[in-house]
Amino acid sequence: PGLRDTVAVLKSKAREKSAAVTLEVEDDLPKVRGWVGELNQVWGNLIDNALDAVAYGGRIDVHVARKEQSVVVGIVDNGPGVAEEIRNRIFDPFFTTKPLGRGTGLGLDIVRRLVGHNDATIDFESRPGRTEFRVTLPMIKGDLAKG
Repeated sequence: PGLRDTVAVLKSKAREKSAAVTLEVEDDLPKVRGWVGELNQVWGNLIDNALDAVAYGGRIDVHVARKEQSVVVGIVDNGPGVAEEIRNRIFDPFFTTKPLGRGTGLGLDIVRRLVGHNDATIDFESRPGRTEFRVTLPMIKGDLAKG
């Protein structure tokens, strides 16, 4: 529900850029461990960054699915991609590619810290036209029997 709410809140920013935002959630997902407020901040930062990355008329696809003993949230944009030479720095505090006054360089640092605090992991793949950030959340042990 928090992810759905975050997508709904950011759709107004998407409309300003005529960007499409989709959300696809697999049925019967197991419960995951995590602090709802912190995870909402993660989703908000990642989707907001994706919206900043895409051009007018761009696209962001958010998908959620089970993978082994985890639930993976993927946020994919069709922006220009993350340049190879900065990939190892994007989670560093105060590192930003945004123009002066538009970014603090704290968004992905905060995401990385919150993801870790929730015993989850984050990774990404990027090439021109497709960048995907994936957050892998641990399932609650009692839900392992599902599926």
